[in-house]
Order: sequence, then C-alpha cells, then structure tokens
Amino acid sequence: MQTFSRMDQGTVEEWTHVFKEHQPYYNEMPNRIKTMLGQLKDIKVGFLVDQLEHCLQTATRAERAGASEEMVLASLCHDIGKLISIPNHPAIAAEILRPYVSDEAYWVIKTHQDFQGKHYYQLLGKNPAAREQYRDHPGFNLGVQFADDWDQASFDPDYDTLPLEHFEPLIDKFFTNPKM
Repeated sequence: MQTFSRMDQGTVEEWTHVFKEHQPYYNEMPNRIKTMLGQLKDIKVGFLVDQLEHCLQTATRAERAGASEEMVLASLCHDIGKLISIPNHPAIAAEILRPYVSDEAYWVIKTHQDFQGKHYYQLLGKNPAAREQYRDHPGFNLGVQFADDWDQASFDPDYDTLPLEHFEPLIDKFFTNPKM
C-alpha cells in the first residue's frame, strides 16, 4: 500500500503496488469505450443520423474499403471526443486512441476536421483548403481517404451499417493492452 503524499516520495515497492492497482482499469477499458460509443446515440447535432450511427457508418465504410484493423477502429472512435467537447473533439478522440494505435492513425484522427473541411468550410467562411497545411505529412493520403471516402459520406440514414456488436472484437483487441 502506498504511503506517500507526493509522487517524488514513493518507493519502488509503493510504485509497484500503484501500477498493480491500475491493471483492473486497463482490463475494463474496452467496456468503457463501448459505453462511450453508446452514449454517442444521444448526440444528433442537426444531422440525419446520431453520432453513434455516423461513427458506425464511417467504420463500416473503412472496413468495406479494406482498411487496416486499426483504421477501422480509429474510424469507429473518431468522434468519441464529442462526448466532452464538440469543437475540440478530434484532439480528444486522438488522445484516447493514441496508446492503442500507430502514430499515423492517431494523426489522421487528430487532423480529420481540417481534412473534412474541404466539404463545408467555405460555407462557414473558413478555408476549405485547410488540409493543404499537412500536404507533406506521410499520413496525408490516408487522411484524404478517411475524410473523403469514409467520414464525410457517413450521414445516410439508409446506409447498410454494421452494428456496434460487429466491431466489439476489434475494440477488445486494441483497447486491452496499450502499446505505451
């Protein structure tokens, strides 16, 4: 049991205990993600589908396009940050994913709003070419594919969308063990 009240006062034994106490939280992470995704059903924000349906459609499109498992997972979770902050949702979603996916998948989710902006930024007086600032990044083409082929097209109430249960094994696989 830890007895320190400042982190710089802990012993190896105390820190070993603290890390052991973290393990149940790590084991519970897949269920936390599933719960958070389920809560997206309550967020519609003016679209024809709620944000859970949108995320499911995005992941379904990614899977059907032959995307890697981690990009299917990232597509599924790309708007999970809207549970906390709609304006800052890409950064929040990316940080949730960061310990579990590659740097490229993390980057695509972190920057996806600017990539998606090609399709509507001009309507809001913003620069529709905002994605061009990332042109030299190695993940640029994947960002384009994510935004143009999967994300921006996924607001269709008639799309044949796979259910959350279909993606649960993927959530379990990735969120059980952080890579960091």
